[in-house]
Amino acid sequence: MKLNDYTFRAATPVWEIGTGKMMNRTLSFCANVAGGQTAKVAAAASCGFVLLVNGEFVAHGPARCAHGHFRVDEYELTPYLTKAVNRVTLRVVGYNVNSFSYLNQPSFLCAEILSGDEVLAATGGDGFTCYATAERVIKTQRYSFQRTFAEAYELSEGAFDYEINLDTKAEPIATEAAVAGRFICRDMPYSDNEIILPRKVFQRGTVTYSDKEAYYHSREMVPADDYYTYPLDELDCASHIEVGKCDYSAPTSVDEPAHVIDLTADSYADLDLGVNYTGVYDLTVESEGDGTLYILFDEILLDGHVTPHRLFSSQIITVRVGAGKYHLTCAEPYTMKYIRLIAKDCAMKVTDLKIYHIAYPATKITAEFAGDDATMKMIYDAAVETFRANTVDIYMDCPSRERAGWLCDSFFTSRVEKTLTGKSLVERAFLENFLMPESFDFLPKGMLPMCYPADHNDRTFIPNWAMWYVVELGEYLARTGDTELIASAKERVYGLLDYFTKLENEFGLLEKLESWVFVEWSKSNELTQDVSFASNMLYCTMLDIAADLYADSALKDKATALRNTINEMSMTESGFYCDNAYRVDGKLVLSGERTESCQYYAFFTGVATPETHPELWNILVHDFGYNRAEKGLYPEIWPANAFIGNYLRLDLLARHGFKEELYDNIKGYFAYMAERTGTLWELTASQASCDHGFASHVLYWMDSLGLLSHR
Repeated sequence: MKLNDYTFRAATPVWEIGTGKMMNRTLSFCANVAGGQTAKVAAAASCGFVLLVNGEFVAHGPARCAHGHFRVDEYELTPYLTKAVNRVTLRVVGYNVNSFSYLNQPSFLCAEILSGDEVLAATGGDGFTCYATAERVIKTQRYSFQRTFAEAYELSEGAFDYEINLDTKAEPIATEAAVAGRFICRDMPYSDNEIILPRKVFQRGTVTYSDKEAYYHSREMVPADDYYTYPLDELDCASHIEVGKCDYSAPTSVDEPAHVIDLTADSYADLDLGVNYTGVYDLTVESEGDGTLYILFDEILLDGHVTPHRLFSSQIITVRVGAGKYHLTCAEPYTMKYIRLIAKDCAMKVTDLKIYHIAYPATKITAEFAGDDATMKMIYDAAVETFRANTVDIYMDCPSRERAGWLCDSFFTSRVEKTLTGKSLVERAFLENFLMPESFDFLPKGMLPMCYPADHNDRTFIPNWAMWYVVELGEYLARTGDTELIASAKERVYGLLDYFTKLENEFGLLEKLESWVFVEWSKSNELTQDVSFASNMLYCTMLDIAADLYADSALKDKATALRNTINEMSMTESGFYCDNAYRVDGKLVLSGERTESCQYYAFFTGVATPETHPELWNILVHDFGYNRAEKGLYPEIWPANAFIGNYLRLDLLARHGFKEELYDNIKGYFAYMAERTGTLWELTASQASCDHGFASHVLYWMDSLGLLSHR
């Protein structure tokens, strides 16, 4: 595959001697750059970094990529070089743990600062000095099953001095050459990093502490040894347990500005951002003595409180402080509408708390709302924020508990990128990532990861999601005309087809699909064995699209035959498709279970059409939808959830020109989400992520309704 390679002028990869495979190790690489000149920095790293100039946040990066491949971010420094001599810092973390958000690869930084053709500083050469970022606690619990480590800090006199002070007394540390891989260009837009300020402090209360058996002992927070985390009894900060001991008084409503927040000892203050934003925390804390500032955050309130473990996550940043004043810029983006600040053991003052918005740049969005419906405008705004938060360097499912690049989700988000921006830059990078590695460890031959870049050491995969990769390729080609990428994907597509062929039974149906068979977040996911007809419907579409991509008539014939088989075997006397069949005494027997989502799969994949199944189509269009339960219709048919049944429903309405029904369904499914969080959710209820990338797909439907204008 043709990639846009990046060549550094002078930099080579380096890391601290002896810690290249250490978990959760953070280093600061600092260089002095004279003002009065133009300059830029180019940087690649195994995991993540924040770029600071004179202690001020500039960017979070780099763009993530496939195993052994590293995208290089380039940032203009010129606007930040405001002093005679300026301190440029890349604070880099090497996680060295398997996750869905970063790959488990040895730590390194490769960076250089350029002024025109002149190299001002380069790792592996001159100009950068490396310091151990001892302020960050290394041994903490995981942030979540899908992400790496919770952030915790210990700040005392001189904290981060080396990142600001040109004459720092901090002792530098020695580095050595590190292993990296192939460097390629980012080839995607950069986040604008707008500053988000809390709207207000809206409630306060006090805190007491008690030991109790609670959520915080669960495996989700400290997984088993195969997830390579530090053992619980070795943790230097177990913030999930510390915060789990907090007992909160009932909150008292207040209405206070949030730029200066005074906290008495053992008290809390809750902040409202107004919208569910994603970004990097930046704040100043002044403490009267030794104590701990806990920053808790979440997308919603539960019983009036911020609940940091709602997503089986440690949505906690711990800041242990001695007496003094400290400035802290955190390492990773998080998602929140509400923030709870807790001052434990002594009084504190928090000032200038802000969020640097990590999101697709608003300046690159070229579609605007063109309607006059206030509710639809509210949904539009929520969908745009949802898209932006989940399309930074890959297509993510959510920017909160996972930050993972899931297939299927990406099919829907990809349509939005083209609708909102007129381009498919992030999509190309996302699809490329699946094609770069020679193979995927821990997965069967031919199978694609369910999300990537990610590690799947537990050997879990979703066969359906691999089918969606091929389905997305079909639409990608239509959107872009990029035949080069399609040609590059051919070997992967046929390897996947070979994998599935081995699972076909005597009828040509896929039987006993392996690992995590996923149809939808509803009853459908309990009806996936031995033969899942919804999965086979999707298989038909995969075969059809592969046939079109590679001019393979045999695959086209195979898809046609499979559609006929599904219609013959799964349509019931009730007029609804049955979801699955079991093998009983050597024969396939229908389970009798019928779900709303299976019916949508049938029409979405062409197994059924309005012409071939007019009665079922009429029921789906006019009797099903967001208010079917209220109307008491067809209670024997298990209801769909947001992902992906309701999305298939709305897409069918759009595809077949049911504009009034589509308009009504958009309001029915999304208005309450937009009103509550300013983002769109993973499920119809708020128990999961309230900012999920695929949910921005509502913008694609709005465009079909003429509600968007394009410039």
